[in-house]
Amino acid sequence: MFLGLDFGTSAVKALLVDGTQTIIGSASVPLTVQRPAPGFSEQAPQAWWDAMTSAVDALHSAHPGQLAAVQGIGLSGQMHGAVLLDGSGAVLRPAILWNDVRAGAECAELEAALPNLRQITGNIAMPGFTAPKLLWVRKHEPDIFARTRTVLLPKAWLRYRLTGEMIEEMSDASGTSWLDVGARDWSDDALAATGLSRAAMPRLVEGNAPGGTLRPDLTARWSMTRRPLLAGGAGDNAAGAVGLSAIRPGDAFVSLGTSGVLFATTDRFLPYPQAAVHAFCHAVPNTWHQMGVTLSAAASLAWWAGVAGRSEAELLTEMGVPTAPSDAMFLPYLGGERTPHNDGALRGAFAGLSHDTGRPSLTQAVLEGVAFSLRDCLDALHASGTRIETALVIGGGSRSREWIAIIASVLGLSLQRLAAGEQGGAFGAARLARMAVTGETPEAVCEPPAVAETIQPDPALSAAYAARMVQYRALHAGLAPVF
Repeated sequence: MFLGLDFGTSAVKALLVDGTQTIIGSASVPLTVQRPAPGFSEQAPQAWWDAMTSAVDALHSAHPGQLAAVQGIGLSGQMHGAVLLDGSGAVLRPAILWNDVRAGAECAELEAALPNLRQITGNIAMPGFTAPKLLWVRKHEPDIFARTRTVLLPKAWLRYRLTGEMIEEMSDASGTSWLDVGARDWSDDALAATGLSRAAMPRLVEGNAPGGTLRPDLTARWSMTRRPLLAGGAGDNAAGAVGLSAIRPGDAFVSLGTSGVLFATTDRFLPYPQAAVHAFCHAVPNTWHQMGVTLSAAASLAWWAGVAGRSEAELLTEMGVPTAPSDAMFLPYLGGERTPHNDGALRGAFAGLSHDTGRPSLTQAVLEGVAFSLRDCLDALHASGTRIETALVIGGGSRSREWIAIIASVLGLSLQRLAAGEQGGAFGAARLARMAVTGETPEAVCEPPAVAETIQPDPALSAAYAARMVQYRALHAGLAPVF
C-alpha cells in the first residue's frame, strides 16, 4: 500500500493506493489563505500540518487495515512558498505563497545582482518564486531575515515535520530561482545574490528516490506495521504529470484548473525565459519539462459565472456548441499574466460588444479568451524548439466537452479526455512512493491512463480562430499600456 499526500493552496488531500494502483480511499481537508495587504498571500504552516494529520486520521478511521500496510509515502504540493525557520527549526513568520506578488521590485534587483540568473535557473525571476521573497524579507523584515537559518518549500517543511529531515527534490526546487536546473544542484551564485548559502538549503534528492522515514510516533498514531519510507515527491504539476504518465519526451497535457498550464516533457534542459516559459526539472531522473502558464483559466469562467449570476453549468448549456467565433472578445488577465508576457499589471477586458451581444456570446468569449492565452503558451513552447502533437486535458475545466473542442481548434491539436476522473498530484505522489520503495523504473510504474475520447480540431473553426487570434493579440498590445 502507498499513500499520496498533496498539499494544495485550498486543501490537503490524502490518497490511499494499493499495489495494483487501485485507489482504496481518499480524504480532503480545506485550507484558507490570509491576505494581510493587497497583493499579499500567506498561510500558517501549522494549518497545513493540522489539515494533513486530519486527512490521514480520516483514512485511518475508514481504512485502518489498508493504512496499516502502507510501505511508502509520496508528497506533492504547491510550489514556490517560503517557510523561514530559525536555528531550532521553529517557523519565524507565515509562509509567503506562490500567488503573492509583493516582491516585484526584488525580481529586478535579483536579476541586476546576477545577470546570468536566467541562464542558470532557466527562468525569469518572478514575484511568485521563492528567492525574490527572501529579498523582500531582508528589506522589510530585517530582524526575521537575520534569524533565518533555513528556507523550506511547503512540502519540504511538512516532510521535516513527518521525518525530522530537511530534504527537497528537483522539480519543486526548480521554482525557487536558486537551482541550477541543468545541473540539478543548488547554485551558489544565485544563493549569494539573496544573502544565503547552501547551509540554508535542504538536501536534494530525485523525486522517485528515498527522502526520509516516517517518525515512530506518527507510525504508531496511524497503526502502521512498519515505518514507511518517504519519496522525494514532486511539485504539483510534475506530480500530476507522473500521475498521467507524462514522463517521456513529447508527452504533454493541458491543465484547466484555476490557472491553465500547457506542460511538455523534455529529455534535456530547454530554457526559454524570454517568453516566460518555465523550464524545470521533472520528478524523475534525467528528465525536464517546460510549462506555459496562464493565470486565470477556470478562474475566468468562475468569475464570469459570479458576475452573470448563473452556475457554470447553466452558462455552458445556454451557450451550446459554437459554430463560429463569438462576436465578443475577452482578455483573461484577471490577475496579470505569465506566459508569454510576465506582466502582473495586465487586467481582463471584454471588447467588440454591440447591442446584439448577449450572455451566451460573452460566455463563449471567456472560453475562447482562455484558449487564445493557451495558444500563446503553445507558440512560446514551439519557439523554444519543443513540438507538441497531441495532449491530455485535465482539471475542472475538462468536464466541458465544448471548451475542449474550442481549445483543440485554437491550438490545432488533438486533445484527449480521460475515461476516469484524474487524481492529480496525490496519485502521482503515490506512484513516486512506490518507486522509492520498490526501486521500479518510472516506465514500469507509470501506466498510461485510459482515454475516453479524442477531440480533433475543426478545420473551419481553426481557420476562423487563427484570424481572431491576430485580433486578440492586437487587443492585448493596445490595452497593455493602459494597465
